[in-house]
Amino acid sequence: VQLQASGGGLVQPGGSLRLSCAASRSVFSNAEVGWSRQGPGNQPEVVATIMTEKSKYTDSVKGRFTISKDNAKNTLYLQMDALKPEDTAVYYCFVRNYVDGTAYWGQGTQVTVSS
Repeated sequence: VQLQASGGGLVQPGGSLRLSCAASRSVFSNAEVGWSRQGPGNQPEVVATIMTEKSKYTDSVKGRFTISKDNAKNTLYLQMDALKPEDTAVYYCFVRNYVDGTAYWGQGTQVTVSS
């Protein structure tokens, strides 16, 4: 399975970006799917996940980021609004099957928030 992340770029503070993660085949069933990020000098952190249709967010992005998925298109999204410089990071999508433990990661997409 391949996960292809896209949608990153350079945006000014307060701006928006929408990340997409397209899976090469159907893998969202029985899985936790989400986005993590790693900023310069920072530890990786999981920013948003969906499992059994329930979404969770790390505190720093609550109210600003929205995770969603389209099972028919095998695509995961992350809508990021009101972006802040501290959101600057490489964002990775992932899929973790909670039945057999299989995990897949996308290649990462760079998000830079700067004026």
